[in-house]
Amino acid sequence: MNIDELRELINYHSNLYYTLDEPQISDFEYDELMNKLKQLEKENPELITPDSPTQRIGGQVLDGFEKVTHTVQMQSLNDVFDRESVVEFGKKTEAAVDGNVEYITELKIDGLSVSLEYRNGYFFRGSTRGDGITGEDVTENLKTIRNIPLKIKDALPYLEVRGEVFMPHASFNALNKLQEETEQKPFKNPRNAAAGSLRQLDSSIAAQRKLDIFVFNIQQIEGKEISTHKEGLEYLAYLGFKTIPEIPVSSDIEDAFAEVERIGDMRDSLDFDIDGAVIKVNSLAQREILGSTAKCPKWAVAYKYPPEIKETKLLDIVVQVGRTGVLTPNAVLESVRLAGTTVSRATLHNIDYIQEKDIRIGDTVLVQKAGDIIPEVVSVVTNKRTGEESVFKMPQRCPVCGAAVYREDGEAAVRCTGSACSAQLARNIIHFASRDAMDIEGLGPALVEKLLENGLISSVCDLYKLDVETVAGLDKMGMKSAENLVSAIEKSKKNDLSRLIFALGIRHVGARNAKILAMHFLTLDALMDADEESISSIDEIGTVIAKSLVNFFNQSQNVQMIENLRESGLNFKCNESVSEGIFTGKTFVLTGTLPSMTRSEASKLISDNGGKVSSSVSKKTHYVLAGEDAGSKLDKANALGITVITEDEFKNMLSGR
Repeated sequence: MNIDELRELINYHSNLYYTLDEPQISDFEYDELMNKLKQLEKENPELITPDSPTQRIGGQVLDGFEKVTHTVQMQSLNDVFDRESVVEFGKKTEAAVDGNVEYITELKIDGLSVSLEYRNGYFFRGSTRGDGITGEDVTENLKTIRNIPLKIKDALPYLEVRGEVFMPHASFNALNKLQEETEQKPFKNPRNAAAGSLRQLDSSIAAQRKLDIFVFNIQQIEGKEISTHKEGLEYLAYLGFKTIPEIPVSSDIEDAFAEVERIGDMRDSLDFDIDGAVIKVNSLAQREILGSTAKCPKWAVAYKYPPEIKETKLLDIVVQVGRTGVLTPNAVLESVRLAGTTVSRATLHNIDYIQEKDIRIGDTVLVQKAGDIIPEVVSVVTNKRTGEESVFKMPQRCPVCGAAVYREDGEAAVRCTGSACSAQLARNIIHFASRDAMDIEGLGPALVEKLLENGLISSVCDLYKLDVETVAGLDKMGMKSAENLVSAIEKSKKNDLSRLIFALGIRHVGARNAKILAMHFLTLDALMDADEESISSIDEIGTVIAKSLVNFFNQSQNVQMIENLRESGLNFKCNESVSEGIFTGKTFVLTGTLPSMTRSEASKLISDNGGKVSSSVSKKTHYVLAGEDAGSKLDKANALGITVITEDEFKNMLSGR
């Protein structure tokens, strides 16, 4: 058997196993064939072809994903939620085409939509849907999906098809088991896992995730005439694609809705998630007549099933601290099968939700999946209470770090006040290093996670203890990258006080507020010693921000963090002075999209020339700089008689004209 025959044999068995689910040989026999091919290609690299089964293994590591512009827009679908809306869709469709209409009813796979492109029969590019017009090139990761043919049966000049990448339940359960064994965060649901896997820069990781795909549409085709959707799907199956299941043709809309109900009844038996059923017009000629809106075709609708509700026992309520410091109560449940997965936890949102529904530990409750994704407790079966149920109370201190918790007036969320709380540590460090904060170039989310995983940092203060040799020892970090990072961290010590105030991540304190505070108090120590009254008296700084600042500086762990930063040599003084210029004494409000500059750039020009930028329009406002799609701020300015200027007028003012 020569190498071409061996490839053909492997591709034949791959199609039987992965696409048709009709294997004829054992996994061991298949692996033997694959190993033989690998060895032959290793010995004869010049014989490797683009469609060889070995090209699915992955291993190429990309710096990022290239953008892809879809020549045929990858549109979304209009949603309907009841039979009446489906029937109305049918009536409008039949009236528009003035004739009989056939419908196709398909499963709506809950995954990630992609485009697959073939030239002369060979797969050459795959991309994500993105915003429907521009997506990302994920060709290398898509090659690892066994159901995507690298070569199709007919050498068509060009073919573009659309499919939905998903993760079967078996693959999802195996992946989350591995995540837990390696002490990594499990994925919330198969759709998130599929999306995350498809966007891995290392294609060997995508290969391990065992993704799957159903192809459901021909976007463009050259060299073949297709007249109906069903004919197109049958042709795609002939070419070697795994096409969307459940494609009965219905002669009227009532029959189509009956198929929707049948699909709904079989949801629990599927090994993958669906989030509805799609009804499409079968005739491509009629689709041309019906056309599309800017985002959705008029020849299809997506029916969304009502959430499935099950009864179970609420065993306990535990509190989880999120990355933003919010304490979220979660229900521990007796396991119940719900919308295709086993559920043992459900969100209770917040303490108001618990009190409003009178949810108690020990209750029998009704549970559903919100949007078929997140389990939540809907209500209590009060007639099953025994009197042994207990009322839940939110803790007064963070269950992770022990810091005091607080709840602002008008908010449902209870928050941890600890800046060093490990539950929100990664987010705090990422914010600390961000562009508007300490601007530590090269310290992105992935590197922060890597530093935390390796125990090199446990707070923002530890960033200033990192050395080049230690950082260079991290996986995929070279000496030059390590030198650049340590240099950027050292450089950040000299940043102005305003950046440091913003970097501390104090609730309600944005970059502009931080600058106002720095220029008023001049030192961090003066700000820390200030009371609510003196802070709230500052123009543009209200009582909410003042209270948040005082609460932050009253927490011992926050004070300790600041002292550690002082010892590391960070600048605690304001280096900037109030600029004098043509806008001195003038207050601007910006609204809408400006033609040639961002609002941040315009704000800087105003500040550099002595002016102030406010976030809200009042009688004290001198000018409103308005761009395209200006909203309520423009309306209020007109109502108050405040001068509204365009970007051109603003530039004329800057140049003295």
